[in-house]
Amino acid sequence: MSYIGKQPTKAPLTASDIEDGIITAAKIEDGAVVAAEIASNAVTTAKINADAVTGAKIADDAINSEHYTDGSVDTAHIADANVTSDKIADDAITLAKMASGTDGNIISYDASGNPVAVATGTAGQILTSAGAGAPPTFATASGGDVVLLASSGNLTSGSRYNADNVFSSTYKSYKIIGTNIRFSADEPIAFVFRTGGGSGSDSTQSRYCYVNNRVERNSGGTASALTVTDWNGSVGKISQDIESDDLNKMGSFEFQVFDPYATRSTNWINHTMQWDSTGSWIANIMGGGTYNYEAALTGIGIYPTSGNFVYGEIKIYGFK
Repeated sequence: MSYIGKQPTKAPLTASDIEDGIITAAKIEDGAVVAAEIASNAVTTAKINADAVTGAKIADDAINSEHYTDGSVDTAHIADANVTSDKIADDAITLAKMASGTDGNIISYDASGNPVAVATGTAGQILTSAGAGAPPTFATASGGDVVLLASSGNLTSGSRYNADNVFSSTYKSYKIIGTNIRFSADEPIAFVFRTGGGSGSDSTQSRYCYVNNRVERNSGGTASALTVTDWNGSVGKISQDIESDDLNKMGSFEFQVFDPYATRSTNWINHTMQWDSTGSWIANIMGGGTYNYEAALTGIGIYPTSGNFVYGEIKIYGFK
């Protein structure tokens, strides 16, 4: 190249040789601006493309909870088995959060201390401890020494309550309790023993022998005593005539029968508290007797000598 005048001296350009604002981006070679040429804090948010910051560009342990958007950590971003017990607040797990199970099961713990489901039992069974080191189980309750064998429910009608197949070799004595008994007529409480098990029938032998002592008193202070007996009668009796007109005046009794299933004569004792037929006297009747007939008795029928039940309940218990 020809020059007019003196040829320029060869020397590198310095920053002072370049006028401000004349170097455009097109004049900068790709990759020419290295990290050392970028001032601290010079890369602002606007200089970073969307989705340009990859996981590799984020320092380990550099992002803390203040940088998360609320609700942004979803199930897909929680690794399996990473929600530990420390991460769950007390009382935070509701019934709705528990896994479904079998109705009637109970949650317990096994010998290793791990939760286990106690299988549902059958109707009437009770939860029974298996002792230390084992979960409980449902089991049928043992009979015990006193067991309810029969119950009449509320006796609001009917001329008789029969309880069959209640006497057996399992129990040696039986207590029969009558609560708030009232009849449709002023009649005493009578009974007969029955045989034949579940398809029972009256034992028809006229062998009922008993002695009842009655003491009564009225509101005027008058008291009296009377002994009522029978020998080889056709029925047993444990009360005198019970008031039937007044709904609030009834009779209640306890009646104990001893070893009726044995093939020998059967003894009983009885105690009744009642209003008499006039409703003016209270009567305390205590006594007992024997059915002097050798038979295996399996049941009992209780009834008014005339009329029907209007109210009351009778229960029979077995005693070993």
